[in-house]
Amino acid sequence: MAASLRTPPPPSLSFFSSSLFQIPKLISFSKPNSFNSQFKPLSISFQAATLPILSFAGEKIGETYLDIKSAPPETARAVVHRGIITDQQNKRRGTASTLTRAEVRGGGKKPYQQKKTGRARRGSNRTPLRPGGGVIFGPKPRDWSIKINKKEKRLAISTALASATENMVCVEEFGERFEKPKTKEFIAAMNRWGLDPKEKVMFLMMDVSDNVGLSSRNIGTLNMLTPRTLNLFDILNSDKLVLTPDAVDYLNGRYGVDVEVESEDDEEEEGDFEQEEQDGGEEYGAVITEHKGVFIAAISGWFRGCRTPEYAEALGLREVLAWIPFTLSSF
Repeated sequence: MAASLRTPPPPSLSFFSSSLFQIPKLISFSKPNSFNSQFKPLSISFQAATLPILSFAGEKIGETYLDIKSAPPETARAVVHRGIITDQQNKRRGTASTLTRAEVRGGGKKPYQQKKTGRARRGSNRTPLRPGGGVIFGPKPRDWSIKINKKEKRLAISTALASATENMVCVEEFGERFEKPKTKEFIAAMNRWGLDPKEKVMFLMMDVSDNVGLSSRNIGTLNMLTPRTLNLFDILNSDKLVLTPDAVDYLNGRYGVDVEVESEDDEEEEGDFEQEEQDGGEEYGAVITEHKGVFIAAISGWFRGCRTPEYAEALGLREVLAWIPFTLSSF
């Protein structure tokens, strides 16, 4: 167990800041390594940041804690960089397309004879050397998306949030305070909370009311996000972050220290197995079911969650008649 103190981050977040991921009062715990190796396992650090809770009038009415995971300082920049590159690259549509000399219309007839003209030989008017011709090695539609692990993506978001705690404030729920859309009143509330409308501000709320959304949408430097739209780029690109108490509880519950990432599909499979065990008994006859895009034809027994024929037989299937893997999009 090793403890280290780090200097606090700068007062303003910047996407290109060299000290973006310096985390104050960082306590890192690494798993013990039973063998000697030059590669150290990645340790997940955590910190409990104290956030002031402000009322709608701008007065401090309490405190709350943001206790989320964070990558160690030596790898934090790499983790967040991979997360932001993945987000930006996966947004590329990849629809750019050009025509080669074989695909462009026309150009079938030889413009002039091969010899006796004194000119360079030419076999088509659609050569890439002439206007209106094809494009040499031009772009074609392609998939630019790249994969990132679920745990790595969550760690990147939590690390970015942990690095921004110095520029983070918690405000009580104010959705009901706006009886009608009024941008002037929203800017006045931001001034009471110590926020400059000229700075980039990100609001994270569990639910954005219609009046709040209409009151804030004309402010070009403001982003109003919900847990569904929370993304890494807006976190890094913001100078100030404003959370509600419910949003803080959500972050602690999703990115907290004691949270383990489990696949939703695995949880559904466990529930299916428990239901089958409670029901008991077996049904005889041919059974055809679909699980995760894989159709299984079998005789009786438990069939849910089967990944391979051997796995199906181990769960109690009498006999696997057919194992037909194909995706749902193929029919």
